[in-house]
This record gives sequence, structure tokens and C-alpha cells, in this order.
Amino acid sequence: MSEKAALLDPMTGWILLALFSMLWIGLGVYWGRRNKSFEDHALAGRNVGLALGSATAAATWITSNTTMLAPQFALELGIWGMLAYSMAAFGLLLFAPLAGRIRKLMPNGYTSGDFFRLRYGRFAWFIFLIFTLFYSLTWLVSMAMAGGILLNALSGIPYVWGMTVILTVCVIYTMRGGLMAVIGTDFIQSLIILVGIVIVGFSVLQNVSVEEIHTNLETNKPMLITVMFPAALMAIFNNLLFGLGEVFHNNVWWSRAFALREGVGGKAFAIAGLVWFPIPIAAGFIALASGALNVAVPSPDMVGPLVIADVLGGAGAIAIFIIVFCSLASSIDSLLAATSDLITEDVYRRLFHPMAQPESLKVVAQWITLGLGLFTWAVCVPRIGTLASVLFFAGPLVGAMIWPIVTGLYWRRANTTGAIGGMLLGGGIGLISYFQIGWYVASTIGTAVSMVWVLACALLSKTQFDWSRLKEGI
Repeated sequence: MSEKAALLDPMTGWILLALFSMLWIGLGVYWGRRNKSFEDHALAGRNVGLALGSATAAATWITSNTTMLAPQFALELGIWGMLAYSMAAFGLLLFAPLAGRIRKLMPNGYTSGDFFRLRYGRFAWFIFLIFTLFYSLTWLVSMAMAGGILLNALSGIPYVWGMTVILTVCVIYTMRGGLMAVIGTDFIQSLIILVGIVIVGFSVLQNVSVEEIHTNLETNKPMLITVMFPAALMAIFNNLLFGLGEVFHNNVWWSRAFALREGVGGKAFAIAGLVWFPIPIAAGFIALASGALNVAVPSPDMVGPLVIADVLGGAGAIAIFIIVFCSLASSIDSLLAATSDLITEDVYRRLFHPMAQPESLKVVAQWITLGLGLFTWAVCVPRIGTLASVLFFAGPLVGAMIWPIVTGLYWRRANTTGAIGGMLLGGGIGLISYFQIGWYVASTIGTAVSMVWVLACALLSKTQFDWSRLKEGI
């Protein structure tokens, strides 16, 4: 984007970028000073309390997609689009009981891969690693791409430079501070994001009433407020299942379940889900107000920043820059930490160096974090595809992992045949649906196919899993 078209001048953008970069790196160094072992680095000593646990879960889920794509959903799919994006909150809400169950069954676990290896065996574990690492890298790439694109759109900072800076900052403080640095910075970032969105919402209402917004939509875009909007209705179910799959399988959330103090996990994820639920609705409301405010929207994914800048002027442009930067950092750092831990524990340690010492594992995790950052940067430089296409392609894969995880945690008769078939059939048929029908049904179909296979195999099974095996071999 040209400097004239950007909401902020590049100098202001660079100053804000430098200030927040120094802040996050400084905090990462401070919080990482006590990390001695891999457990300290990966799980923050397994002693994270309720406030930090709730904040980090909410902040990690408030990605750039929440603040940028949620308004686009509302602009294109209307009131159901607002609700569709909010359905992702159920991923956190329904993971709340799972977090307590995980902590109880695997008090010394490290990763979601540990669960699959002990519950279903090495072949299912191998398939799971492929699926979850593909998704994690996809999410990481989409966030880094979003960083470059949004910083360029907001301030005219060149795409490659913006993407490089935010990725470098997250890599540095995540390497140095581990999960404790991630959780600490997430706490601050979540407060900034929530306060910013509240201020923006009230500012919009001061400039235009709900009645004016409704009248404008009824006159110019009646489909956005109609009850029967087929694509939007399908998007509700697709986003719900996509959100469940994203949370249930990914080590970002499992690492927090292991890191939270005993008895805290369920409460923390429930609070995070409730806090997160209204945010996409508020962001979507901002987008629906664009017509009544006569804001020209050249690109749907920029409707949020354009409305905020129109309502708040220069202060609004600075506010959206800060909110976007915080939402990006809170997701990128979590992905870097959780993915490096998964590779360190499930690949480096389990496959190559089973006798590795905790101190050496910490160093390996730091180097893997750096490697992930370099890999992501290399993929992002040429800007492959759009953000939506990059992320939603993984939808059928994450949906196919929901039922193997849920049944594996609660049902003794869930078995390896069901888990393997559920992942392969659900993921495969879901991907076919992605290309033949569209992204808005791929996760739904993949999840449904996986569910039928997993439940059928469990009902036909005569085996009874011994829960104590989940405590072995950690």
C-alpha cells in the first residue's frame, strides 16, 4: 500500500513498532531468567495461576483474524457472519473440562503428542504429528503474513520489513523466556486488546445509532440482516467445528493445560471462552456500521481499521495499529513456543535422543524456535495465497482429530483403528469437499466422517483401555 493510502505515516508506524518490540523483548528476558530446565522453559514450572492462565488463552485466541477477519465476515455474511466467527469461542469453552481431564490423566505430560503415543500407539501418533504440525505451521505462516500485510496497510511499512520485525521480536523473547514469557506478554496484550475494542465500540455508537445502521443495511444490503442466508448459516457450523478442532488437538492449548496449576485449567479456559465470545461480535458490529458512516471500503479485510480511523481519526489509527500488533504477537509467540516444544519432545527426544537431559532439551527447544522463525520467514517472503486460503485448507484435518481426542480421553473402548481411520478418512474426504464444494463445509464434512468412523469402531470394540498407561513413559 502507498504511504498516502495508509492510515498512519511510516515514521509513526516505525516508532510504535520499535517501542513495543523493545517492551516485549525486555519482558521476555526478564521472565526467562529463572528457566533452568526444559520443564521450566516449556511449561513454566506447571504452576501458572488462574489470572495468567485465562489471559493467555484469551489473548492467544485473539489473533489478527479476530480483529480483521471477523469484520470481513460481518461485511460479507451479515449478522450470521458475526455469530459464525464467535462460534470459535466454544473451542475454549468445551476444552475447559478436557483441560482438567488431561491434567488428571497425565500429570507429568508435556505435549498433545504424548497423549496420542500412549493412547493409540506409534502409527496413530505419527499421523497425528503430520496433521498437527501441518496445521501449526499453516497458522504460524498465516499470522506472519498477516503481520506484514496489516502493518503495510496501516502505516505503509513495506510488507517484508513488517513481517520480518514482528517475527524476529516474537522469536527473540520466546527463545529467551519460554512459555512464561509468552504467558506474561499475553496477559498485557489481552488487556490492551480488550480495552481498545471497548473504546472503539463506544466511539462508533457515539457517531451513529443502531437504528441508523439497521436502516442503512435494510436499504442497501438487506441480505446481511436476513435470517435465511445459506452461506452464512453453513459458516456457523463450519466455524464451530473448525474452532473445536483447532483447540482440541493443538499443543498450544495442551501445553497450557499441563502448565496450569492443578484445579485451575477448567476455570481458566471457561473464563477465556466467555471473554473471547463477544469480541468478534463487537468487531463485526464495527464493520456493519461502515455503510451508515459512509466509509469507503476498497477491500473487505480492511473494513475494521478504516471505520476505526474514520471515527477516531489519528488516535484511532494508532489504536488499531497497537491492537493489531498485540493480537499478532500473542498468537505468533504461542505458536512458536508450543510447536518448538512439540518437535523437541515428540521428534528430537522420542525418536532420536531418548536419554537427553532437561538442560540440553531446553537449549534444543530454543534452537528449534529459531529454526521455526527462519522457516516461516522464508515461506512468507513470496506471500503464498490469501490468509483465508492458507488457514482454512487445514480445517478438515483439525476437524478429523476432534473425535479421536474426545473419545480417547473419556471412553475406554476408543481404539487405534478408530483413531487412525477417523483422521485419514475425515481429513481426506474433508479436503475433497474443500476443493469440490468450498471452505465453508470442509471442516463440517471432515468432522462428521471422522465421528461416524471413530464411534462405530468404539461400539464394535471389546477392548478396555487402562487409564494408568497414560502416566507411563512420559
